[in-house]
Amino acid sequence: MALSPEEREQVANELKRFATEDLNLSTDQKEKLHSFLTEAHEKVAEYRKQNPNATREDLIRKVAENRTAIRERLTKFLTPEQLAKWDAEVAKAKEFLGQKAASA
Repeated sequence: MALSPEEREQVANELKRFATEDLNLSTDQKEKLHSFLTEAHEKVAEYRKQNPNATREDLIRKVAENRTAIRERLTKFLTPEQLAKWDAEVAKAKEFLGQKAASA
């Protein structure tokens, strides 16, 4: 279920648009979100490096672990309205990625 470079860029651009327009994040919130997402990405990259034979399910599980940790941290600085929008967007992303996996 690897995303192509174009698809990764599309996801990254959508995340930036969502954070900027839909969530209306403050500068501090943007910095915190960027930090958390970067950290989560690094954890997955390190896991892949340490486990080159990891299955797709292993990677999905690792991503899910990081997603949970990010959401827990988000609750500390997003407003309830922003958090509801975040949850809705994550649900859409899961659906998109699930469809992508099904077609792979």
